[in-house]
Amino acid sequence: MKVLANLPLDDSQVSRIEAVSDTVEVIRADSEGEALELMPEIDVVFGRFDHEMFVRGQRLKWVQVTSAGVNDMMYPDFVESGVVMTSAKGIVGVHLADHAMALLLALTRGVAWAIRNPTWDQRDATRSMSWELLGSTMGIVGMGGTGRELAARALGFGMRVIAVDPEDVDPPEGVEACRKMDELEDLLESSDVVAICAPLTPETEGMFDRDAFRRMQPHALLINVTRGPIVDEEALIEALERGAIAGAGLDVTPQEPLPDDHPLWRMDNVVITPHSAGGSPRRVDRSVELFCENLERLLEGRPLTSVIDKRKGY
Repeated sequence: MKVLANLPLDDSQVSRIEAVSDTVEVIRADSEGEALELMPEIDVVFGRFDHEMFVRGQRLKWVQVTSAGVNDMMYPDFVESGVVMTSAKGIVGVHLADHAMALLLALTRGVAWAIRNPTWDQRDATRSMSWELLGSTMGIVGMGGTGRELAARALGFGMRVIAVDPEDVDPPEGVEACRKMDELEDLLESSDVVAICAPLTPETEGMFDRDAFRRMQPHALLINVTRGPIVDEEALIEALERGAIAGAGLDVTPQEPLPDDHPLWRMDNVVITPHSAGGSPRRVDRSVELFCENLERLLEGRPLTSVIDKRKGY
């Protein structure tokens, strides 16, 4: 079985994959062109994947990408094919949840304000905008890997946690409830912090529109670490400017890259990082570990984990 490693791996990581079975051969591609040339003989792709690779993959059985979101890879012919896709969903939640809490704390403890106004004279102003998370409510939209990890962190800060998800999800211990998406309005109205942990799909694109922001409390904060287009840009700016919500912590934005002159950069009640929440020194090793587990499953004829329902897009 030939595996195309279409991502940077060191020799030890390649050896870990090949140690799964003596039938496995890992081939590394140094460029996009080389990856395309290799595709006709490849059974499995690990790493970057695009439509042209699919078209040329005459023997392709399975693709595992290192991202959790796969909305930009849902090519119609690929969706209809029998090629299995797995992703990093379930293993990136650790650092995405850490990042979500960092954005939240930057807003709730006056950290962002202090950094933007580096003078001791801002002490009183910084203290006046600081508040505690203890006893407040976090509403999580999407109770997948990232949502579950964020819930654990929020509970550690003494927050009440509620959630919505399109699937039937048993809420993790400590989470008060995880209801279906038709109860999103109740979540928005009840939450002091609303965290978007959902994938981008036709159903979630633009979900946070003017009506959604009107339902949030004026002191509430929005946190988004998954996909920017889930939020309507004009509605977000309007909500922030007129005080419909108190602020936003964004690692992803409705348009990326966000132009340097965009008004969101200049708002004191907004903290932005440049789609960097996915950064972690352990990410590649976790991806290799998941790939090796799935490779064993594939060779043994067992179901894979972290499988993408291509019709749903997550």
